[in-house]
Amino acid sequence: MSDCFRRQFLQASSVLLPAVLFPTALSSCVAAAPITDVGIALEPYPDTWLPAGIRSRFANDINGLRIHVLEAGYESAGRPALLLLHGFPELAYSWRRIMVPLAQAGYHVIAPDVRGYGRTTGWSADYDTDLTPFRRLNKVRDALGLVAAFGYESVAAVIGHDAGAPLAGWCALTRPDIFKSVVMMSAPFGGVSTLPFDTIDDPPRSVVSASTDVYADLANLPRPRKHYQRYYRTREANENMWHAEQGIHDFIRGYYHFKSADWAGNQPHRLDARTAEQWALMPEYYIMNLDEGMAETVAAKMPSAAEIAAANWLPDEALQVYAAEYGRTSFQGGLNGYRMGGTTIGRAEVELYAGKTIDQPSMFISGSSDWGTYQSPGAFERMQERACTDMREVHLVEGAGHWVQQEQAGVVSRLILDFLA
Repeated sequence: MSDCFRRQFLQASSVLLPAVLFPTALSSCVAAAPITDVGIALEPYPDTWLPAGIRSRFANDINGLRIHVLEAGYESAGRPALLLLHGFPELAYSWRRIMVPLAQAGYHVIAPDVRGYGRTTGWSADYDTDLTPFRRLNKVRDALGLVAAFGYESVAAVIGHDAGAPLAGWCALTRPDIFKSVVMMSAPFGGVSTLPFDTIDDPPRSVVSASTDVYADLANLPRPRKHYQRYYRTREANENMWHAEQGIHDFIRGYYHFKSADWAGNQPHRLDARTAEQWALMPEYYIMNLDEGMAETVAAKMPSAAEIAAANWLPDEALQVYAAEYGRTSFQGGLNGYRMGGTTIGRAEVELYAGKTIDQPSMFISGSSDWGTYQSPGAFERMQERACTDMREVHLVEGAGHWVQQEQAGVVSRLILDFLA
């Protein structure tokens, strides 16, 4: 069987025969189109992929989606619910290490593949698609629909990591009646914008270009650089990662290693300002070399065999799940979320909440080796001082980088349960 045919076979069999989906290497051939159409009924995960106590299932007809969900604590009714929202490049599967401890404490734990990811279908993986469905308040609507589908009028907490953290923040900000508390991980919620105030007698504002362009300044550094989110908005980003020269398995391994506490170079600290010189202090996974894609960026920082063996938070059988799922869908669904953020789509509806704060109990958790805490200068402080008026706790967990709920699952589980108690 050729490598190209093997990949297409694996993609097709993931629809009806998911138990065979454990490719040890995915070829760099041009793959079949990503399977994201809601009319294609993907199967749940095979039981061998999941820890005991977690099941895979689907919720149909949720805001145009068929949402794939991992669920723990489903055995008995009447439990308070927790909604867990993942980031990029993650899946509902990224919560597997904390779901069972939370369920054992009496919670019904619900973790979806969010719009653009995994076995959730009904979204487009086309670069030229309409980005409107990926706007943040539509993703909040996805979350609301899922909570309602499970028969809950509210959840005890919405918990988000990476790109899921601002999504959790917007869930809490827009519907405090449903999301009774919020836990955000790795990405601080810096607050919402304000509208121009007391301007009735002001003359019309002229459009003046910014005196400095941080992205142009990055490109003009002695070692030319670019911001990763700008790169993620380009047409070539998905192809570069999906068909990485090192293969998708090793690409994801390298990406996860580079942003974890396992990479000794992660020594984050506060940045003074949003300038090219300050941004350039961050590792290349955030401030990339101008002439490299993300595949080349992480290839330069691949872990050794000893480091891979020591990474018990991401054994190869877990990595195979990520490789299989992203090998089938591509990365474009997640990248479309970044692209939407670079447009004005949904700006007016977001400005309906101008000046609003998160007033229910909140908590922030990040790894002490996670640059995500500081990548947006000032956001970490604004979250605590203004954006969240009832922030109970802030934790920077030792021994964890960006993937805090996977790298230090026991600590994170305890922190969440203590907060909820």
